[in-house]
Amino acid sequence: MQKSTKIILGVVAVLILYVMFSYNGLVSANFAIDGQWAQVEAQYQRRFDLIPNLVESVKGIMKQETAVFTAIADARTRYAGATTVDARAKAAGEVESALGRLLVITENYPQLKSSENVQTLMAEVAGTENRVSVERKRFNDAVQSYTLRTKRFPSNIIASVFGFGAREYFEAAAGTENAPKVQF
Repeated sequence: MQKSTKIILGVVAVLILYVMFSYNGLVSANFAIDGQWAQVEAQYQRRFDLIPNLVESVKGIMKQETAVFTAIADARTRYAGATTVDARAKAAGEVESALGRLLVITENYPQLKSSENVQTLMAEVAGTENRVSVERKRFNDAVQSYTLRTKRFPSNIIASVFGFGAREYFEAAAGTENAPKVQF
């Protein structure tokens, strides 16, 4: 074999290895995003398991805030019926908005603050909201890592050839940056 043939075969082997490692890296990053979204959903499920208990505890003390309870129930139903990550994220934002209104209401009622059940559940909800926030950040970090791999040269060529497209970041629903307003 000639020296030039060996060099060409060596370059081809390196290119094949590069494509193989790039492809496998993109597959791993894509699965990491899906796995991280599953963690976000696990925290949403924890939230949804806690909310009915909180609502029932609060309902027992105050009857007049049925609009908030209805909004929470409707948002939970939309979340359960959502089939895409974007639809679930939007519905989760609606749950957060309604839950925020409920939390403001409970802070304004002294008899609710003194209820041990409500206090315990509020602490659980607050802890769950922190967990949701952490998992969303991890999800967005995974999306960022994947996106960098699909945009950087030369791995962007492999991503394009094998159909690795963009993934969406989790973004809060519009208006969630504003504190909920509760009027009595």
